[in-house]
Parts: sequence; structure tokens; C-alpha cells
Amino acid sequence: MERTFINELPRRVGEPVTVRGWVQTVRDQKSMQFLIVRDETGLAQAVLPKQDPPSELNEAVSALTAESAVTVTGTAVADERVKLGGLELKLEGLQVDSLAEPEVPIAADSALDKRIDWRYLDLRRPDRRLIFAVQTTAEHAMRELWRGEGFIELHTPKLMSSASESGAELFHVDYFDGDAYLAQSPQFYKQMAMAAGFGKVFEVGPVFRANPSFTSRHDTEFTSVDVEISWIDSHDDVMAFEERWLAHVLTRVKEAHGEAIAETFGVELIVPTVPFPRVSLEDAKQMLRDAGHEAPGAGHDLDPPSERALSALIKEQQGHEFAFVTDYPTTVRPFYHMRHPDDPTLTRSFDLLWRGIELTTGAQREHRYEQLLAQAADKHVDVDPIQYYLNFFRFGAPPHGGFGFGLTRLLMQMLGQENVREVTLLYRGPHRLEP
Repeated sequence: MERTFINELPRRVGEPVTVRGWVQTVRDQKSMQFLIVRDETGLAQAVLPKQDPPSELNEAVSALTAESAVTVTGTAVADERVKLGGLELKLEGLQVDSLAEPEVPIAADSALDKRIDWRYLDLRRPDRRLIFAVQTTAEHAMRELWRGEGFIELHTPKLMSSASESGAELFHVDYFDGDAYLAQSPQFYKQMAMAAGFGKVFEVGPVFRANPSFTSRHDTEFTSVDVEISWIDSHDDVMAFEERWLAHVLTRVKEAHGEAIAETFGVELIVPTVPFPRVSLEDAKQMLRDAGHEAPGAGHDLDPPSERALSALIKEQQGHEFAFVTDYPTTVRPFYHMRHPDDPTLTRSFDLLWRGIELTTGAQREHRYEQLLAQAADKHVDVDPIQYYLNFFRFGAPPHGGFGFGLTRLLMQMLGQENVREVTLLYRGPHRLEP
């Protein structure tokens, strides 16, 4: 049978159609039965007069339960009184593909953890589907620009012999007769691609952090978006690329979903102007103090309250939702971040804030072998487990830099959601390995 999607019904008025989807509601009245069916494109109303005695079709409609999977056939009829698109189906046939149990275990206002327990039911809500439609458009837009500018896509290993970021957040894996670890980042391998002469690379893939945090923006497995670019002069080149790239992504999302996002989530998606504001970490702290906010001391990163306050100040003073915070001290950055030639206590690095949330971390990397060794020694890094990484820089490596971020944080901010769990298909956290 030929399936008609609900959003196609206005073009099929007066024709027989077959709609396949889920039962939203059944209203079994004295003289009429009303069946609301939902598919991935919308809602439609089917109507059936009640016979006396009830017909087999009447009885089949009466026996339906919410969320049952059904195939309905009928004729599309225009009727301005119908709120669902000004048309309805004159019901002529009903096939119950899968009858749902009578009591659905969750509702839209159920607690988040319970909704995640029954995530596949939660995802049937149109607003949840919109999240992943936006994600699809955003990723397509990312690749659109990457491909247009000659980037190469990578798929790096997720089993590693040593840490790629911080050893304190490693997941250990028994690996035959030895040990392995789940990758925290593709960092080392995208730098390898720079030494291999790939020029510009990206990856969208899973990463793992053994972080026992229960905040609204942390998870133990997430999709990371990573970029690395060769032949840069400083971290300013990386920031210039990222702001232009993000503006392109948000433009495409707004074009495709701006009205739906505003209607569903009450969020106006603003395409940012470039360049984004830039402020050094120390100047950012001074801005906070001047405005009466507390700020972390010297040698420390911004904490979440400081990030929110700084974003609010920049929005008030410069009218921009984004801001790069630059020049972090070596104490809070990994050994492979390049240091400022005029102040070796600072790195050529940055974070990007969007409406108070740290979205990305990036930097120019140190590409000189001897300098990398010196910086590793300065930070007491044992180089034996990562000698394979250091070898990437022994035979000529270009100046390079890049950035990375979690896709769910981007979606969370884009859609005004308060928790990454809402925008993750299946969340993984310290106490969550199911479904």
C-alpha cells in the first residue's frame, strides 16, 4: 500500500489515502468516533459515524489504546472547522499493527530520569523529534562548509594505550593480556593528521570521560566535534575560522527550523555577527570584579557562575551572545598548548562562551619536538606512554591548532534546554547505562 504522510494530506483532498502512525487520542462519543493519528510529520483527525449496533470498525476504534501503531485508510475531506489543518479523514479502514498496553508509563511532565527510562516513548513527542531534526541540519551545515573548504574527515580509534587528555578521567578496558583506555578525545590523532600533511581535518564521533559529575552539562559519553588546521600563525586564526563556521551553521539551522524552534521552545535563534568579542582571561576577571562579581584568583579558570556573569556583561556591553576568552595560564592547560613567546606562563588558547556556557576549547598546539619535551617535563608528564604521540613531531610538523566541543552543548544552547540529557538520544552518566 502507498503511504501518505500527514503533511501531504492538503494535496490529497478528495482522494483515498493511507496514513500510518500512532494513536494520539480516541474520542468515543455517542454518535461519532474521532481518532487522532500522529506520524513524524504531524497530526490528523479521522472520523467515523457510530452505527447501531456498532460496526466491526466502530468496535475496533473503541478498542484502541493511546500509542498503538495503526494503519488507517479513508478519504481526505476539507473542513474548515477541523483545527488540525482544516481537513479530516473519513475513516474507511483500520489495521492495528501493534496494540499498546493500556497505561503509558510516562507523560510529557514526568521527571527527566523516568522519561529517560522510557526514552523511546519520550522521543515520540514532536518537540523531541525537532531536537534531532535540528541536530541533523546542524551537522549537515558543518560538513557543508568543511567540504567546501577542503577538509578531510577522520575516524580515529576509540581504544587507546594511554590518556589523550587528563589521566584522571580515563575508562580502563581489559584488552587481551594488557590494558587499554577509551578515548577522551581525538586530539593526538588529529594532530597526527597535521604531521601527515592532511592540512585541515574534522571528526564527529564519540568520546568518553570517566567524570563522576552530575551537572546539567556533563556526561560520560558524548559526541565530540573536532577540528584541526595547519599552517596557522596563532590561535587567532583558529578563532576566526570557528566563528565563521558557527555563523554558517546557525544560519542554516535558522533557515530550516527557526520558526519551529521559536514556536516549540520559545527561543529566538540569533545568527551571530563576526568577529566575536575577544577578551583575555585576566581582563575577563577584571571585568567581573569591576561589575561587582566574584572572580577566580590568578592561575585559575573561570567557574560556571563567572562564565554566566561574563556572558551577561558582554551581551550588555557589546550586544553579542558569543565571546572568546583567551590566553589561559599554563597551569590550567595541557602541556601541548603553545606558550606565548612574550610570556611563557600563558598559552595561545581559548574557550568560547555562548550565553554563559563554555561551548568549545581550542588552542594553537606546540609543534616543535624539543619544546614539547620541555613543556611535558615542566608539567611533570611521563612521556614514555605517549612517545608515539611525540614521534609525530620528529620529522617536520606544520604550525597548527584547532578546537573541540560536545555536540549536545551546542544543541542545548541552540534550543534553550537546561540539560544535555534532553538533547542526547541515549544519555550515559555515572549511574546510567540503560536503555
